[in-house]
Amino acid sequence: MITTKYVNYRQVLNLSGFHLIMISIWCTLIAILFHFFNWHWMIIPWVPVALIGTAEAFLVGFKNNQAYDRLWEARKIWGGIVNSSRMLGSMVSAFDTGNDEIGKFDLKDRRKKIVYRHIAWLYQLREQLLIPTEWEHIKVEEDQLKSVDQKRNRLIKAGFPDYGRTPIFLNKYLSEDEAAIQSDYKNFATHLIAQQSKDINELKNMGAISGFNHMQLQDCLNEFYTLQGQAERIKKFPLPRQFASTAFVFNVIFIMLLPLGLVSEFAKLGDWGVWASIPFCITIGWIYIIMELVGDYSENPFEGLMFDIPMLSICRTIEIDLLQMTGDTELPDPIASKNGVLV
Repeated sequence: MITTKYVNYRQVLNLSGFHLIMISIWCTLIAILFHFFNWHWMIIPWVPVALIGTAEAFLVGFKNNQAYDRLWEARKIWGGIVNSSRMLGSMVSAFDTGNDEIGKFDLKDRRKKIVYRHIAWLYQLREQLLIPTEWEHIKVEEDQLKSVDQKRNRLIKAGFPDYGRTPIFLNKYLSEDEAAIQSDYKNFATHLIAQQSKDINELKNMGAISGFNHMQLQDCLNEFYTLQGQAERIKKFPLPRQFASTAFVFNVIFIMLLPLGLVSEFAKLGDWGVWASIPFCITIGWIYIIMELVGDYSENPFEGLMFDIPMLSICRTIEIDLLQMTGDTELPDPIASKNGVLV
């Protein structure tokens, strides 16, 4: 997540610098061919170019709107995880039937075990959501170009020491037996919630909590299943490619045609007008590219790039809150933004 009020020039160039160079080369080449080689045959009227640009603006606007909906829904899902986690922590700490036959130490240890396992679930869920799918930028670059997005990902991870420490957190908050069986499950986060349900049911059976309290806790666990499923739906179902891909293709077509229609219009102003068309052509093409890239990077909110949901920061916030509820005094530091990015 970008935390600066305004996107700085480094972030803009990091996002669209390559595209800006390619647009500049193309617009300059058309102006040179028109002026020095008199290739007037390649010039097309401005009206059809303007019509294509208008249609493309509507399509890109639709795509960006849908991409923002996916991004905002992902943020609401993690906001729900924050609220439900706090409710789970408070209920586990407060619910007690006053059964004197249960040792206080044993009960406290059982409560802490549930809270710790939930913290492990948070980091495990985040780790699973970061696994790249075939349509995400990280996976595409890994299979093809192996450049831009991998570099961005490395730079982000380098700034946050806790970024890839999920296995360490699992060993910290899970028992050795539980941590050892992680590889046995394709969806370990789901298994952790199921194990929570068993432990809560055991508390009810031993008389540590009432049946009504057990029902409330189980409802909370069911909510975590719901939120996890919603996050997995966004992760595993892309923005339909018939919208996302056609917007990109039409954008390329428009930018290719743009200097062919613009240079003749500026040439009416004289020889200097041919050269004046270059910065205007670059600016218009770059604006369309930026609109396309903003939507393109917003449609997948769980990639781990600077444009995504700050899951690590949210997990750390919940972790601190739950540890305080259990009475722990050694608390980790909150995740702070670095270079205008929060992960």
